[in-house]
Order: sequence, then structure tokens, then C-alpha cells
Amino acid sequence: MAGSSSTFVAALTAAAVATVGFLAFQASATVPADLAEPRVSASSATTKAHGDTRDTTALPPGSGTGARVVYSVDDDRVWLVDEDGTARRTFPVTPGSVDPLPGTYTVTSRSGAVTGTDGIPIEHVVRFADVGGVSIGFSAAVDGAPPAADPARRTGGIRASRADGNAIWEFATIGERIVVVR
Repeated sequence: MAGSSSTFVAALTAAAVATVGFLAFQASATVPADLAEPRVSASSATTKAHGDTRDTTALPPGSGTGARVVYSVDDDRVWLVDEDGTARRTFPVTPGSVDPLPGTYTVTSRSGAVTGTDGIPIEHVVRFADVGGVSIGFSAAVDGAPPAADPARRTGGIRASRADGNAIWEFATIGERIVVVR
């Protein structure tokens, strides 16, 4: 009996590894070219290149189609995009210390008002990802203050102004797509 159990477990493990390998290959084969570039280190990700003439308000290429929220980790900017692909609104944001990986997510939960991980009362919280136990989402400080920078704390709040936080709240309901790009 012990031999057949270990054979069964070995077979399941092999099948799981093969499935994960296949899915990883399939995912890598469909990555847009602008996302397939090597990741920038965390220390240089916040530094913009001198002389970068790119229009940071233009909707990033390869950010999908249809209605969605687009968040650029490198540009610290959000776009609210209508079904026809028109950017309804774009605005800068202040990220927490933990960034989500590029990819497509959906809004999983929302909270009208809570206390942020930095102890500041926040409103219009729209969560869409979890990175190592850190919840990632958009919010606005009730007092309008930017998040307190504490590199020792792992925070996932992406802060917007109150007006922009309200716009995200109205646009990004449960199930809405969030596309994260570099």
C-alpha cells in the first residue's frame, strides 16, 4: 500500500509541475513586448530617466482594451479608461513601498473609510492585489496628506488626491479590471 501511495503522490507532483510549466510557457508567450523587458531594480524604479521626453499622460501602449483602470508603476500614474478605449481621466499617485507585478487584476474589495497601514484615516479604498501578505489598492487620505514614507514598513496603499480617489471609487467597482504596467 505504501508503494502505491508514494507512486500516486509522485504522479500528482509530476502532473502539477508539468501543468505549472505549461501555464508559465503559455503566459510568457502572450506577454506584450513592453512588459517582457527585464525588470528595473526597486532602487532605480522610482528614478525617472533624465531627458525622458515621453508623454507620461498618454495611455501606455500594451495596456489592454475596453473599460479598465491602468496603473503605471514606473510613472506613478493612473488612467481611468472607458469601454471605447478613451482615457476619461489620468492623474499622478503616490505608491506604497510594495508594488504589484505587471499584469491584469480585478477589484476584489472596497472600503468606504478605514485607517491606512501608516495610521492615517483613508477613504475610497479599492483593493485589487496581494503581494506577500500586503494588500495593494488605491485610496485617498481624508486630510489630503501624502503617505508617510517609512521604508521599514511594507505598505501597499497607492494614494491619490481626494478628488482622484473619488473618481477611482466611482469607476472601479467589484470585478473591474486593473491593468498594471511598468
